[in-house]
Amino acid sequence: MLGFAHPAFLLLLPLAPLLAWRHLRRRRPALRFPDTSLFAGLPVGRAARAKWGGAILRGLILAGLILAAANPRWPDLRTRIPVDGVAIILVLDVSDSMKEPDFGTPGGPAVTRLGAAKQAFRLFVAGGTAPDGTRLDGRPNDQLALVTFAAVPQTTCPLTLNHTVLLKVLDEQKALDGIHAGTNIGDALAEALIRLDAAGERPKLVVLLSDGEHNKSGMESLIPVQTADLAKKLGIPVHTIDCGGDGPTTTPDEARQRADGRATLDAVAGMTGGKAFVANSAEELREVLKGIDALTRQPAPAPRYRRYHDFGVWCGLAAAGLLAALALLERTRWRTLP
Repeated sequence: MLGFAHPAFLLLLPLAPLLAWRHLRRRRPALRFPDTSLFAGLPVGRAARAKWGGAILRGLILAGLILAAANPRWPDLRTRIPVDGVAIILVLDVSDSMKEPDFGTPGGPAVTRLGAAKQAFRLFVAGGTAPDGTRLDGRPNDQLALVTFAAVPQTTCPLTLNHTVLLKVLDEQKALDGIHAGTNIGDALAEALIRLDAAGERPKLVVLLSDGEHNKSGMESLIPVQTADLAKKLGIPVHTIDCGGDGPTTTPDEARQRADGRATLDAVAGMTGGKAFVANSAEELREVLKGIDALTRQPAPAPRYRRYHDFGVWCGLAAAGLLAALALLERTRWRTLP
Protein backbone atom coordinates (compact mmCIF):
# COMPACT_ATOMS: atom_id res chain seq x y z
CA MET A 1 0.00 0.00 0.00
CA LEU A 2 3.04 2.23 -0.51
CA GLY A 3 2.20 5.54 -2.17
CA PHE A 4 3.76 8.90 -2.92
CA ALA A 5 2.75 12.35 -1.76
CA HIS A 6 4.04 13.95 -4.98
CA PRO A 7 4.20 11.18 -7.60
CA ALA A 8 4.88 13.61 -10.46
CA PHE A 9 8.53 13.81 -9.36
CA LEU A 10 8.92 10.12 -10.28
CA LEU A 11 8.95 11.21 -13.93
CA LEU A 12 12.50 12.45 -13.27
CA LEU A 13 13.82 9.00 -12.29
CA PRO A 14 15.16 8.25 -15.81
CA LEU A 15 17.66 11.06 -15.22
CA ALA A 16 19.50 8.87 -12.67
CA PRO A 17 20.80 6.25 -15.15
CA LEU A 18 21.37 9.07 -17.65
CA LEU A 19 23.67 10.80 -15.17
CA ALA A 20 25.57 7.54 -14.56
CA TRP A 21 25.97 7.02 -18.32
CA ARG A 22 27.16 10.61 -18.74
CA HIS A 23 29.80 10.08 -16.07
CA LEU A 24 31.07 6.95 -17.83
CA ARG A 25 31.23 8.69 -21.20
CA ARG A 26 32.89 11.90 -20.06
CA ARG A 27 36.31 12.73 -21.46
CA ARG A 28 38.98 12.86 -18.77
CA PRO A 29 42.22 14.91 -18.88
CA ALA A 30 45.47 13.00 -19.47
CA LEU A 31 49.24 13.50 -19.23
CA ARG A 32 51.61 12.49 -21.96
CA PHE A 33 54.44 10.16 -21.01
CA PRO A 34 56.97 8.91 -23.54
CA ASP A 35 57.36 5.67 -21.57
CA THR A 36 54.62 3.91 -19.52
CA SER A 37 56.99 1.36 -18.03
CA LEU A 38 57.18 3.53 -14.91
CA PHE A 39 53.60 2.43 -14.06
CA ALA A 40 54.15 -1.27 -14.57
CA GLY A 41 54.37 -2.04 -10.85
CA LEU A 42 51.17 -0.26 -9.85
CA PRO A 43 48.09 -2.41 -8.89
CA VAL A 44 45.51 -2.81 -11.64
CA GLY A 45 41.68 -2.65 -11.42
CA ARG A 46 41.37 0.39 -9.16
CA ALA A 47 40.71 2.75 -12.06
CA ALA A 48 37.81 0.59 -13.29
CA ARG A 49 36.30 0.43 -9.80
CA ALA A 50 36.61 4.19 -9.45
CA LYS A 51 35.03 4.76 -12.85
CA TRP A 52 32.06 2.42 -12.41
CA GLY A 53 31.65 3.09 -8.69
CA GLY A 54 31.54 6.83 -9.26
CA ALA A 55 28.90 6.43 -11.98
CA ILE A 56 26.70 4.13 -9.87
CA LEU A 57 26.90 6.33 -6.78
CA ARG A 58 26.03 9.45 -8.77
CA GLY A 59 22.98 7.70 -10.20
CA LEU A 60 21.88 6.51 -6.75
CA ILE A 61 22.34 9.98 -5.26
CA LEU A 62 20.13 11.58 -7.90
CA ALA A 63 17.53 8.80 -7.54
CA GLY A 64 17.51 9.34 -3.76
CA LEU A 65 16.94 13.08 -4.19
CA ILE A 66 14.08 12.44 -6.63
CA LEU A 67 12.46 9.94 -4.25
CA ALA A 68 12.85 12.42 -1.40
CA ALA A 69 10.95 15.00 -3.47
CA ALA A 70 8.24 12.45 -4.35
CA ASN A 71 8.00 11.54 -0.62
CA PRO A 72 7.12 7.83 -0.47
CA ARG A 73 4.71 7.14 2.39
CA TRP A 74 2.90 4.29 4.04
CA PRO A 75 -0.62 4.88 5.44
CA ASP A 76 -1.43 4.28 9.08
CA LEU A 77 -4.20 1.69 8.65
CA ARG A 78 -5.68 2.60 12.02
CA THR A 79 -6.63 6.09 10.82
CA ARG A 80 -8.68 5.22 7.73
CA ILE A 81 -11.31 7.77 6.72
CA PRO A 82 -14.60 6.13 5.65
CA VAL A 83 -15.39 6.68 1.99
CA ASP A 84 -18.47 8.62 1.07
CA GLY A 85 -21.54 6.53 0.33
CA VAL A 86 -25.30 6.84 0.18
CA ALA A 87 -27.79 7.63 2.93
CA ILE A 88 -30.61 5.09 2.77
CA ILE A 89 -33.77 4.91 4.89
CA LEU A 90 -35.39 1.48 5.01
CA VAL A 91 -39.10 2.01 5.65
CA LEU A 92 -40.71 -1.24 6.81
CA ASP A 93 -44.42 -1.96 7.23
CA VAL A 94 -45.04 -3.76 10.55
CA SER A 95 -48.84 -3.69 10.43
CA ASP A 96 -50.86 -6.74 11.47
CA SER A 97 -51.22 -8.03 7.91
CA MET A 98 -47.43 -8.54 7.72
CA LYS A 99 -47.97 -11.63 9.90
CA GLU A 100 -49.49 -13.51 6.96
CA PRO A 101 -47.37 -16.69 6.46
CA ASP A 102 -47.55 -16.71 2.68
CA PHE A 103 -43.89 -16.12 1.77
CA GLY A 104 -42.59 -19.63 2.34
CA THR A 105 -41.08 -21.82 -0.36
CA PRO A 106 -43.15 -24.74 -1.74
CA GLY A 107 -42.66 -27.73 0.54
CA GLY A 108 -40.77 -25.64 3.07
CA PRO A 109 -41.73 -23.95 6.34
CA ALA A 110 -44.17 -21.05 6.34
CA VAL A 111 -42.53 -17.62 6.39
CA THR A 112 -44.42 -14.45 7.22
CA ARG A 113 -44.19 -11.39 5.04
CA LEU A 114 -42.40 -9.56 7.84
CA GLY A 115 -39.97 -12.44 8.34
CA ALA A 116 -39.13 -12.54 4.63
CA ALA A 117 -38.73 -8.75 4.57
CA LYS A 118 -36.30 -8.84 7.52
CA GLN A 119 -34.25 -11.59 5.88
CA ALA A 120 -34.10 -9.68 2.60
CA PHE A 121 -33.18 -6.39 4.28
CA ARG A 122 -30.42 -8.19 6.22
CA LEU A 123 -28.99 -9.49 2.94
CA PHE A 124 -29.23 -5.98 1.45
CA VAL A 125 -27.36 -4.40 4.39
CA ALA A 126 -24.77 -7.03 5.34
CA GLY A 127 -24.35 -8.83 2.03
CA GLY A 128 -23.93 -12.55 1.49
CA THR A 129 -25.51 -15.39 -0.42
CA ALA A 130 -29.11 -16.52 0.10
CA PRO A 131 -30.13 -20.19 -0.02
CA ASP A 132 -31.40 -19.73 -3.58
CA GLY A 133 -28.02 -18.36 -4.70
CA THR A 134 -28.95 -14.66 -4.68
CA ARG A 135 -25.81 -12.73 -3.75
CA LEU A 136 -25.45 -9.12 -2.60
CA ASP A 137 -22.28 -7.28 -1.62
CA GLY A 138 -23.83 -5.32 1.25
CA ARG A 139 -23.62 -1.58 1.92
CA PRO A 140 -20.59 -1.14 4.23
CA ASN A 141 -19.93 2.47 3.19
CA ASP A 142 -23.53 3.69 3.40
CA GLN A 143 -25.38 5.36 6.23
CA LEU A 144 -28.53 3.36 6.88
CA ALA A 145 -31.59 3.92 9.04
CA LEU A 146 -34.77 1.98 9.81
CA VAL A 147 -38.24 3.48 10.04
CA THR A 148 -41.09 1.12 10.92
CA PHE A 149 -44.77 1.94 10.68
CA ALA A 150 -48.27 0.68 11.19
CA ALA A 151 -50.78 3.34 12.27
CA VAL A 152 -47.87 5.54 13.45
CA PRO A 153 -44.30 5.67 12.08
CA GLN A 154 -41.30 5.28 14.36
CA THR A 155 -37.57 5.74 13.76
CA THR A 156 -36.32 2.53 15.32
CA CYS A 157 -32.71 3.16 14.24
CA PRO A 158 -31.38 6.56 13.06
CA LEU A 159 -28.79 6.93 10.31
CA THR A 160 -25.66 5.02 11.23
CA LEU A 161 -22.58 3.31 9.83
CA ASN A 162 -22.82 0.76 12.64
CA HIS A 163 -24.81 -1.81 10.71
CA THR A 164 -24.50 -4.40 13.46
CA VAL A 165 -26.78 -2.28 15.64
CA LEU A 166 -29.16 -1.66 12.75
CA LEU A 167 -29.51 -5.38 12.04
CA LYS A 168 -30.06 -6.16 15.71
CA VAL A 169 -32.89 -3.62 15.80
CA LEU A 170 -34.29 -5.04 12.57
CA ASP A 171 -34.38 -8.57 14.02
CA GLU A 172 -36.42 -7.34 17.00
CA GLN A 173 -39.28 -5.95 14.93
CA LYS A 174 -42.71 -7.56 15.30
CA ALA A 175 -46.04 -7.00 13.62
CA LEU A 176 -48.36 -4.65 15.53
CA ASP A 177 -52.11 -4.88 16.07
CA GLY A 178 -54.73 -3.53 18.45
CA ILE A 179 -54.44 0.21 18.92
CA HIS A 180 -51.55 0.24 16.44
CA ALA A 181 -53.64 -1.27 13.64
CA GLY A 182 -53.48 0.53 10.31
CA THR A 183 -51.10 1.35 7.47
CA ASN A 184 -49.89 4.94 7.45
CA ILE A 185 -47.63 5.19 4.41
CA GLY A 186 -47.85 9.00 4.15
CA ASP A 187 -46.51 9.75 7.64
CA ALA A 188 -43.92 6.96 7.38
CA LEU A 189 -42.45 8.51 4.27
CA ALA A 190 -42.48 11.94 5.91
CA GLU A 191 -40.59 10.50 8.89
CA ALA A 192 -37.98 9.08 6.51
CA LEU A 193 -37.49 12.43 4.79
CA ILE A 194 -36.99 14.13 8.15
CA ARG A 195 -34.33 11.59 9.16
CA LEU A 196 -32.49 12.02 5.85
CA ASP A 197 -31.81 15.65 6.73
CA ALA A 198 -28.98 14.42 8.99
CA ALA A 199 -27.13 12.92 6.00
CA GLY A 200 -25.75 16.26 4.84
CA GLU A 201 -24.54 16.29 1.23
CA ARG A 202 -24.60 12.52 0.70
CA PRO A 203 -26.90 11.15 -2.00
CA LYS A 204 -30.18 10.15 -0.36
CA LEU A 205 -32.91 7.64 -1.10
CA VAL A 206 -35.76 5.72 0.52
CA VAL A 207 -36.70 2.06 0.17
CA LEU A 208 -40.32 1.60 1.26
CA LEU A 209 -41.81 -1.88 1.73
CA SER A 210 -45.51 -2.38 2.45
CA ASP A 211 -48.23 -5.00 1.89
CA GLY A 212 -51.30 -2.81 2.08
CA GLU A 213 -52.98 0.38 1.06
CA HIS A 214 -52.71 3.62 2.99
CA ASN A 215 -55.77 3.58 5.27
CA LYS A 216 -55.12 6.45 7.66
CA SER A 217 -56.88 9.69 6.90
CA GLY A 218 -57.73 12.91 8.63
CA MET A 219 -56.14 16.25 9.38
CA GLU A 220 -53.33 14.67 11.42
CA SER A 221 -52.13 12.26 8.72
CA LEU A 222 -50.46 12.98 5.40
CA ILE A 223 -51.53 11.15 2.30
CA PRO A 224 -48.73 9.42 0.36
CA VAL A 225 -48.84 11.70 -2.68
CA GLN A 226 -48.28 14.73 -0.44
CA THR A 227 -45.07 13.34 1.01
CA ALA A 228 -44.08 12.03 -2.42
CA ASP A 229 -44.36 15.57 -3.76
CA LEU A 230 -42.09 16.77 -0.94
CA ALA A 231 -39.56 14.01 -1.73
CA LYS A 232 -39.64 15.08 -5.37
CA LYS A 233 -38.86 18.69 -4.43
CA LEU A 234 -35.99 17.49 -2.23
CA GLY A 235 -34.62 15.32 -5.03
CA ILE A 236 -34.95 12.10 -3.01
CA PRO A 237 -36.05 9.04 -4.99
CA VAL A 238 -38.33 6.53 -3.29
CA HIS A 239 -38.19 2.90 -4.40
CA THR A 240 -41.34 1.05 -3.35
CA ILE A 241 -41.92 -2.68 -2.87
CA ASP A 242 -45.41 -4.16 -2.75
CA CYS A 243 -45.32 -7.48 -0.90
CA GLY A 244 -49.03 -8.00 -0.38
CA GLY A 245 -49.18 -11.34 -2.12
CA ASP A 246 -51.84 -12.52 -4.53
CA GLY A 247 -53.30 -15.75 -3.23
CA PRO A 248 -55.97 -17.94 -4.84
CA THR A 249 -58.39 -17.26 -1.97
CA THR A 250 -58.32 -13.49 -2.38
CA THR A 251 -61.83 -12.03 -2.32
CA PRO A 252 -62.92 -9.34 -4.78
CA ASP A 253 -62.91 -6.75 -2.00
CA GLU A 254 -59.39 -7.75 -0.97
CA ALA A 255 -58.27 -7.69 -4.60
CA ARG A 256 -59.60 -4.14 -4.95
CA GLN A 257 -57.77 -3.05 -1.81
CA ARG A 258 -54.61 -4.68 -3.08
CA ALA A 259 -54.93 -2.88 -6.40
CA ASP A 260 -55.46 0.44 -4.62
CA GLY A 261 -52.40 -0.15 -2.42
CA ARG A 262 -50.24 -1.10 -5.38
CA ALA A 263 -51.42 1.96 -7.30
CA THR A 264 -50.45 4.17 -4.35
CA LEU A 265 -46.93 2.73 -4.24
CA ASP A 266 -46.61 3.07 -8.01
CA ALA A 267 -47.61 6.73 -7.76
CA VAL A 268 -45.10 7.45 -4.98
CA ALA A 269 -42.24 5.86 -6.92
CA GLY A 270 -43.22 7.54 -10.17
CA MET A 271 -43.49 11.02 -8.63
CA THR A 272 -40.08 10.83 -6.95
CA GLY A 273 -38.08 9.28 -9.77
CA GLY A 274 -37.85 5.90 -8.07
CA LYS A 275 -39.01 2.49 -9.22
CA ALA A 276 -41.98 0.42 -8.09
CA PHE A 277 -41.54 -3.31 -7.55
CA VAL A 278 -43.85 -6.20 -6.71
CA ALA A 279 -42.72 -9.26 -4.74
CA ASN A 280 -45.04 -12.16 -3.95
CA SER A 281 -42.42 -14.52 -2.49
CA ALA A 282 -39.18 -14.47 -0.54
CA GLU A 283 -37.21 -15.22 -3.69
CA GLU A 284 -38.85 -12.37 -5.59
CA LEU A 285 -38.22 -10.03 -2.68
CA ARG A 286 -34.51 -10.83 -2.68
CA GLU A 287 -34.36 -10.28 -6.43
CA VAL A 288 -36.09 -6.92 -6.02
CA LEU A 289 -33.58 -5.78 -3.42
CA LYS A 290 -30.76 -7.01 -5.64
CA GLY A 291 -32.13 -4.75 -8.37
CA ILE A 292 -32.40 -1.79 -5.99
CA ASP A 293 -28.86 -2.47 -4.80
CA ALA A 294 -27.60 -2.25 -8.38
CA LEU A 295 -29.57 0.95 -9.03
CA THR A 296 -28.21 2.75 -5.98
CA ARG A 297 -24.51 1.92 -6.19
CA GLN A 298 -22.17 4.91 -6.01
CA PRO A 299 -18.54 4.85 -7.25
CA ALA A 300 -16.33 4.68 -4.15
CA PRO A 301 -13.18 6.84 -4.11
CA ALA A 302 -9.83 5.37 -3.16
CA PRO A 303 -9.33 4.85 0.59
CA ARG A 304 -7.91 7.84 2.44
CA TYR A 305 -6.15 8.03 5.77
CA ARG A 306 -5.69 10.73 8.37
CA ARG A 307 -2.02 9.94 8.99
CA TYR A 308 0.86 8.63 6.88
CA HIS A 309 4.38 7.47 7.71
CA ASP A 310 6.63 9.56 5.42
CA PHE A 311 9.95 8.22 4.12
CA GLY A 312 11.00 11.21 2.01
CA VAL A 313 13.37 12.47 4.71
CA TRP A 314 15.07 9.07 4.89
CA CYS A 315 15.56 9.06 1.14
CA GLY A 316 17.15 12.49 1.38
CA LEU A 317 19.42 11.37 4.21
CA ALA A 318 20.45 8.31 2.21
CA ALA A 319 21.34 10.53 -0.76
CA ALA A 320 23.37 12.81 1.52
CA GLY A 321 25.21 9.79 2.97
CA LEU A 322 26.05 8.49 -0.51
CA LEU A 323 27.25 11.94 -1.53
CA ALA A 324 29.59 12.06 1.48
CA ALA A 325 30.86 8.55 0.70
CA LEU A 326 31.50 9.51 -2.93
CA ALA A 327 33.42 12.63 -1.92
CA LEU A 328 35.54 10.63 0.54
CA LEU A 329 36.31 7.80 -1.92
CA GLU A 330 37.25 10.15 -4.74
CA ARG A 331 39.75 11.83 -2.44
CA THR A 332 41.25 8.57 -1.20
CA ARG A 333 40.99 5.13 -2.86
CA TRP A 334 39.32 6.37 -6.03
CA ARG A 335 41.53 9.38 -6.43
CA THR A 336 42.69 9.97 -10.00
CA LEU A 337 45.47 12.02 -11.49
CA PRO A 338 45.59 14.45 -12.99
